[in-house]
Amino acid sequence: MQNDTIHVPPRPCPFCAYDEQRVLWADALVVALADAYPVSPGHALVVPRRHVATYFDATPDEQASIWAGVREVKGILEQSLRPDGYNVGFNAGVAAGQTVAHAHVHVIPRFSGDVDDPRGGVRWVVPTKAAWWSTP
Repeated sequence: MQNDTIHVPPRPCPFCAYDEQRVLWADALVVALADAYPVSPGHALVVPRRHVATYFDATPDEQASIWAGVREVKGILEQSLRPDGYNVGFNAGVAAGQTVAHAHVHVIPRFSGDVDDPRGGVRWVVPTKAAWWSTP
């Protein structure tokens, strides 16, 4: 049975109450955090300081700051890890896989060889549609 609710932890929101040691960059509207459960080395989250459920609930100024944060995080990762690529994106709503009800954009550094075949990238959220190149 599919769970139709966004996970609301019994403790404070993990993006409203975060460990300052996780902060990679910040401005007045957003903070970039090292992911607590990284997919790859350097995986970061760019999060509005104001508690909003999804990216689409953020103000235009917050959205602009989110993308400024993505650029800043990329610069930090380029200097520290020199990844070969990136996956950048967000989940908005339960149907899209959002599990924490606070908007956040993932910046996931990718490295050659970290998976056997990276083709399709984020398309793998719907596995039957990911490998479009093999569809007759």
